[in-house]
Amino acid sequence: MNNNETLKSKDIFYYGILGIPIAFLGFPLYIYLPNFYVEYVGLSLSIVGIILFVSRLIDMFLDPFIGKLSDTCCQRKTLIAIGSIFLLIGIYFLSNPYYHSPLWLFIFSILTYISYSLVLIPYLTLNSEISTKENNTKLSFSREIFTIIGVVIALIIPYVANVASNSKETLQLLINILLITVPIIVIIFYLNIKVAKKQKIDKKPFFKSIVSFFKNNTNNKKIFYAFLLNNLANALPATLFLFYVKYVLNLEDKTGEFLLIYFASSIFTFIFWIKLSNKIGLEYTWISSILISIVAFCFVPFLGQADYFGFLLICIFTGMCLGADMAIPTSIQSQIAQENKNMSGVLFGLWAMITKLSLSLAVLIAFVSLDYNLQSIDVSDVSNDRLIFLYSILPILLKLIAIFFIIKYKLTNKTY
Repeated sequence: MNNNETLKSKDIFYYGILGIPIAFLGFPLYIYLPNFYVEYVGLSLSIVGIILFVSRLIDMFLDPFIGKLSDTCCQRKTLIAIGSIFLLIGIYFLSNPYYHSPLWLFIFSILTYISYSLVLIPYLTLNSEISTKENNTKLSFSREIFTIIGVVIALIIPYVANVASNSKETLQLLINILLITVPIIVIIFYLNIKVAKKQKIDKKPFFKSIVSFFKNNTNNKKIFYAFLLNNLANALPATLFLFYVKYVLNLEDKTGEFLLIYFASSIFTFIFWIKLSNKIGLEYTWISSILISIVAFCFVPFLGQADYFGFLLICIFTGMCLGADMAIPTSIQSQIAQENKNMSGVLFGLWAMITKLSLSLAVLIAFVSLDYNLQSIDVSDVSNDRLIFLYSILPILLKLIAIFFIIKYKLTNKTY
């Protein structure tokens, strides 16, 4: 598709549909696989943790190079198709280890993470390639709607299949579904997404082109800082969610309900955020969603044990902001990429690296500060106070600083 053409509803649908398997994959990959290698493969917790951390670290630093690859080697949708093949190989062998060894986990976790990036980064970059500034928000929201749908499906399926209490059976079920659905959805995506010919690529050396970008576009540094801070603010409560529900609220049996309500709440507000962004702009819409999240999180320190309805309301209001928090930043990224088409893949690679960096920092900050371990968790009042601070107060502070950078970016943006 030529990005000067008006997007049709079917174009928006076919672009967004790939978000389902991308989101679905997160559950077996990040939640069930680590536990599987500890409980059923027999590797120690520390070995699994170190291997997965190193694998993610390698993947994170490769993201900008994958972005460069998507700018230079072939059509982005072709790279997505190739990446999906290696992704399926990776997750199959990860979930079916023929040798119970750390080396097996290391090799196939690296293959899986890198293949995942080979799919995700070109996919995000396509947003800027097949749309204009006026309609890339629709593509972003389409992708995130399908992402939420993928998450909700992954949450529900183990309960429908009556295997939710068995992590190994849940893992195998989700992997088997992925092995069937990913090829189907990727083929549908590939056949229906029409892209224009590639733009002239940046001939400068890789690192020189990045330095040149920030030197010539100093204002974009502000939005990069906002992305990092807001992602970190989101990653901290995501990392500590299970701990907070279990040790502060004492409502571990309600975890699934809270998650379903949280993600379901976001689906009903997507249209609202799209219309609001058309009226007041992307940046102020993003700020509005952040402020609502901040207000909701202000009530977290006042919740006590078994405060089900109080936390349910917080899940609803923060969930309502999730769509904007996911789609608006990538819409802004797409606008920046459209102004730098010769290195758009590199930019989305950098943004992917920022997201992964924020997740890694969240784990580091949370677990070092709390000094938790799975064998003996201190649930004293002091530990709970630290948990509440990390779960709500620190994210609020980070989001306030992020708002500061978004405003500075907006006020100095040439397109203002």
